[in-house]
Amino acid sequence: MADWSLLGAAGISLFGAFFHGVVGGRMYMENINASGLDDLGKSLSLVSWHMFTIFLLIGGLAFICVVYASFLAVTVYWIIAINALGALLFVLLGLGGHRSLLKMPGALLMGATAVLGYLGIA
Repeated sequence: MADWSLLGAAGISLFGAFFHGVVGGRMYMENINASGLDDLGKSLSLVSWHMFTIFLLIGGLAFICVVYASFLAVTVYWIIAINALGALLFVLLGLGGHRSLLKMPGALLMGATAVLGYLGIA
């Protein structure tokens, strides 16, 4: 296993969790509060936003755990798969009419996390 690669994947995920949860969360709430959604729609949208923040946090911690307990390596295959599929989703939706997604860092960060994670356990 390449610990540096796993720690790189962890770093991207943890940075992403912080940035997504704090900075992105503020920007998101400004936009969602200015929208025409009803209160329930705004609340559910906020939950969805922060579920991804939680995913990033748990993914980062999982990569760190594998560095110190290599027998857990099989568990991060799921984290790698979610990141790879998430990157693919950003790209496909971006090419399919949601062009603003291509300007966001999601595909790049999730793709890099998947690659580094895979290199770390391969």
